[in-house]
Amino acid sequence: MRKEWLEEDYYATLGVAKGASQKEIKKAFRDLARSSHPDNNPDDKTAESRFKEINEAYDTVGDEETRKEYDHARELGYFVGEPRGGQQHVRVEDLFAGHGGSGQDVFGGFQDLFASGRRRSRKGQDVSGSVSLSFHEALQGAKRELVVGGVNVKVGIPKGIATGTKVRVKGKGGPGVNGGPPGDLYVEARVGTHPIFGRSGKRDITIDVPISYPEATLGATISVPTLEGSTKIKVPPGTASGTTLKLTNKGVKTAASTGDLLVNLTIALNPDPGADERQALAALRTAETDWNPRARLGSQS
Repeated sequence: MRKEWLEEDYYATLGVAKGASQKEIKKAFRDLARSSHPDNNPDDKTAESRFKEINEAYDTVGDEETRKEYDHARELGYFVGEPRGGQQHVRVEDLFAGHGGSGQDVFGGFQDLFASGRRRSRKGQDVSGSVSLSFHEALQGAKRELVVGGVNVKVGIPKGIATGTKVRVKGKGGPGVNGGPPGDLYVEARVGTHPIFGRSGKRDITIDVPISYPEATLGATISVPTLEGSTKIKVPPGTASGTTLKLTNKGVKTAASTGDLLVNLTIALNPDPGADERQALAALRTAETDWNPRARLGSQS
């Protein structure tokens, strides 16, 4: 079952600050697990629930990579990606080593815990789906309708979404068990390509723009396409092929921020120069007697 990353503050559950180290989180988990284990609280009816909450919290923030995804999901306001590696398995007998408990007693407590859990209500199963979006739909946001268990479910896709991002629709998954709440629907976005634009990360747009040798050498002002029409940029004199110029706030726009447009410049050569151009190039080759582009290679050049 998927964890309620957006609803549960696992740092508060473990009694640590959000910026706590992994060592501090592990110590807090061990202390709480020992004190909250049902075997140590036979007359406490809430011990089992508390023990589950502690383990669920540690499964998420106790693993460094999963913790990063958990923090990122809560910052964005919707679930992104899958928890890496699934559930983390903890040897409970290690937690109680040296504290008067045997491995057999511990696992006996777990059997009682699971047996009682089956008699209680449980959340329904989470359901996964996917939607295909055009390049522009992903940038502008879109609405889709999916059929889940014979029921049409409307899904709002936030603007700026990238391929692989998952949107959580609460309560639209499988039905609950014994009166429990329904599961959630997780919709993964699949974004199509664009003939001239690309994506770099989740915020930036890329475009490859060719320039001529004179423009690269002498500098120039050229027109470049953007998501909102063309704009002028200056190519500095002496620009090398592979140079990237950044147009701030011309990238992906989301509710939280706006990315940049990354203009990748490449020097394009005329494959069929005319007579005048050949003559000019020959004169340039003669004039460049004091500059050797292969000088750094040493005498072998």
